[in-house]
Amino acid sequence: MGNSLRNIGAITGKELRSYFASPIAWVMMGLFAVIFGYFYTVYLAYFVRNSMQAQFGGGPSSMNLNMQMVRPLLSNASVLVLFLLPMVTMRTYSEEKRSGTVELLLTSPLTDLEIVLGKFLGAVGLYAALLAVTMLYMALLFAYGNPEWRPFVAGYLGLLLLGSCFIAMGLFISSTTKNQMVAGAATFVAALFFWVISWLAESVGPTTGAILSYLSITDHFDDFSKGVIDTKHLVFYLSFIAFGLFLTLKSVDTERWRG
Repeated sequence: MGNSLRNIGAITGKELRSYFASPIAWVMMGLFAVIFGYFYTVYLAYFVRNSMQAQFGGGPSSMNLNMQMVRPLLSNASVLVLFLLPMVTMRTYSEEKRSGTVELLLTSPLTDLEIVLGKFLGAVGLYAALLAVTMLYMALLFAYGNPEWRPFVAGYLGLLLLGSCFIAMGLFISSTTKNQMVAGAATFVAALFFWVISWLAESVGPTTGAILSYLSITDHFDDFSKGVIDTKHLVFYLSFIAFGLFLTLKSVDTERWRG
């Protein structure tokens, strides 16, 4: 058990170093910070304007910072995740296959599970760094405002789980091709499918519609953005991640036998 954890940790560290040794991580962090900062400024200005109107009359009777700023801000952040995470996962296996280093990895004493978990945690680590950058903006709200902290925790937990689902999916897709661009595009299309699948629920029967709504990644995130941590949403996200990693494991195992 101890050796397995050390091996997973070593792969995770290797993946993180490879991300930050290239421009990928820094460019993504910059993009994420700038776009998130734009939405932050827009929603903050909207909240301040409505607060002033409420104070002097003619505006909403009550203002809630969490509901009227934080919730829509985190919802917009989830859209950024949809576009950015395929850039993270597209190279995890595709680049190794293209450069030929995957053979060295597969002939090492590492198990397939250790390789998959290490790469997954490395990608999640980079994603967590992206989310950490946005917390600098949120810190200003606590410094100058009086928001509730529980919705922040729930919202960021939801973003972490949602992104981890995309990462698990992206790992599997990346393990099936040598082309990074193909892996990135296919991951985006697959993620977009699970993003909009609930829209199809409105045009089918109630049973099929309920199934499609349950498979929607964004529908499960909605409660997190409200500050609600529901067990059924946790089970869905963790099951989705586990299934994605299982498919990746089978794909890597197939590659090992081919080699």
